[in-house]
Amino acid sequence: MKILVLGGTGYIGPHLVSHAIARGHSVTLFNRGRTRPGLFPEAEQLLGDRNAPDGHAALAGRSWDVVFDLPTTNPQWVVNAAAVLKGNVAQYVYVSSTAAYKDFTRSFPDETHPTQDPAPLDGPDAASAPYGNKKVRCEQLVQAAFGSGATIVRPGLIVGPGDLTDRFTYWPVRIEKGGEILAPGQLDDPAQWIDVRDLTEWMVRLAEQRTGGVFNAVGPRTVCGIGELLYGIKACYANDAQFTWVPQAFLAAQKVRSWAEMPVWSYTGASTVAFCTSVIEKALAAGLTFRPLATTVRDAMTWYHARPAAEQERLRAGLSAEREREVLAAWHAQRRGGS
Repeated sequence: MKILVLGGTGYIGPHLVSHAIARGHSVTLFNRGRTRPGLFPEAEQLLGDRNAPDGHAALAGRSWDVVFDLPTTNPQWVVNAAAVLKGNVAQYVYVSSTAAYKDFTRSFPDETHPTQDPAPLDGPDAASAPYGNKKVRCEQLVQAAFGSGATIVRPGLIVGPGDLTDRFTYWPVRIEKGGEILAPGQLDDPAQWIDVRDLTEWMVRLAEQRTGGVFNAVGPRTVCGIGELLYGIKACYANDAQFTWVPQAFLAAQKVRSWAEMPVWSYTGASTVAFCTSVIEKALAAGLTFRPLATTVRDAMTWYHARPAAEQERLRAGLSAEREREVLAAWHAQRRGGS
């Protein structure tokens, strides 16, 4: 196929481009050429700034079998891309988010669950609209322009090598260090994630098969609890790591939040539960597959240890070592006081 990738040099883009090239497809990258220029010398490079009125001009008069729109949160970017690409691409694959759903506190949303109100295209509230609302507007614009050729992919937490959010990496990093580890809530509290390579390789297959529609894109294949995740990671290390499970109510009193200080984890009634319980039957039927957790942990940690020392020391998610010790000490003190 002839593939156009809008972006392609950020986080998920390089994984998608590498796989597409390995599959024998012809890839064109369209971006500003500022992030890792020359990353894929075998791919055609077109330059353009999507914030500029004529930013998509380099795409005019060209045709591709499929376009992957990876980084877009600005609905106007979709409007401008569609103005040039409509009628010139057979399929438009847009990467949205489970943040598109209307109520994050509802468990087990499938693709028919109501979405956020779409963000305005222009006016004073357009730029400040919430992330999920912008994603919904982008989805609608893609579907209006490309109809049955529109493929909307809604990932949750995307993890693995290259992830700078540290929302998943926090756990293998912490478990690798060993010792007593604060673990949140109950073992069967929900957790979901998807390896960036499982996501992007599946997206390439969707294009190869001309599969349209809307899909939740998270994993693993079956419902997973935070306990299964943490003990699965622990199995990758032969050290003295041991978990102390602290109830959600105590964590709330200590102002320790799910998803932020305790990444990946959620619980019934939490404002993040939709991110950890999305239904994926449609994606499974469309060929989504998952590599073993141990592979994701190994590769994410290989990448982590190759990062600059300052980045390794200052993770962007999870508890600091000092704060973890404080919360654990408070929990042990409460238990001693109640005994």
